[in-house]
Amino acid sequence: MSLTTAQSFPPLVCPVDGEELSSVSGHGMRCSAGHEYTVRLNIPRIVASESNYADAFGEQWKQFRTTQLDSHSGITISRDRLHRCLGADLVRGLQQKDKANILEAGCGAGRFTEILLNLPAAIVTSTDLSSAVEPNQENFPQSSRHRIIQCDINALPFSPQQYDVVVCLGVVQHTKSPEQSIASLYAQVKPGGWLVIDHYTHMLSRYTKITANLLRPVLKRMPADSGMRVTEKITRLFFPLHRATRHSRLGQILLSRISPLATYYHTIPELSDRQQYEWALLDTHDGLTDYYKRLRTGPQLQKTLEGLGAENVSWVKAGNGIELRCRRPE
Repeated sequence: MSLTTAQSFPPLVCPVDGEELSSVSGHGMRCSAGHEYTVRLNIPRIVASESNYADAFGEQWKQFRTTQLDSHSGITISRDRLHRCLGADLVRGLQQKDKANILEAGCGAGRFTEILLNLPAAIVTSTDLSSAVEPNQENFPQSSRHRIIQCDINALPFSPQQYDVVVCLGVVQHTKSPEQSIASLYAQVKPGGWLVIDHYTHMLSRYTKITANLLRPVLKRMPADSGMRVTEKITRLFFPLHRATRHSRLGQILLSRISPLATYYHTIPELSDRQQYEWALLDTHDGLTDYYKRLRTGPQLQKTLEGLGAENVSWVKAGNGIELRCRRPE
């Protein structure tokens, strides 16, 4: 496939008025209208406040910044998921020499940042609403091919249609309005470029995890550090039971009805016991403290994208629910 040549990162603009941002004494950024934003740890913080509903995510990624990296786990689960979502044709294009600007929205600590940076064509802009931008920078320092920005997915600091590929995995379902978030992401896609997203969908297991459904309304309203401490206690309590029944498929199914833990003894058996514990703690915290947990069907998401004018919309049930990609017409 043909990818638009990208010589540098798209410039940053003020999300309020669209005016280009310029540096102020190395410690901040300002637009011509006077809107100012801080730069801390060399990361622009283009948000109204660094404290927000995504604080719990920032807390978990600070504590487990390497847990889900393929280079740390020794397996290719993140690469396989990202390549599946991108599609073989798009991966081949990004493995060629022509450069492509990629927006990675909701980067977390960088499980997909790592894979994107391994694609020779990729010039990656990684963004996140939470303080996860800091562990991302520790894992993958900023460079001529990678920059990191703390910003809101619905107030992205870029002019429209700046990116050859926009990737957003594990994020849209956690926003107040998935449809608004999808529109914001699609607005960044260049003509001929691609949007790649995923989304939770309706599954029986989401309604039958009784303990998790009772705990989540409480934990998601706790301060981020308190929520993490409670999740750690819950994981220490239930994890030995999951380990004891790891060889029994029926035992795991029955236990999952009363246990709030997300565990991977059957789906990712290659993980060591320590890794199994860390993945369980990380994803249990994720599932019990996310402020929003939206569910959509494939046809609903396809209708949203087609309503925005997207073409070549395709989706499958895979991964965490529905995986989709679409193209902006030339």
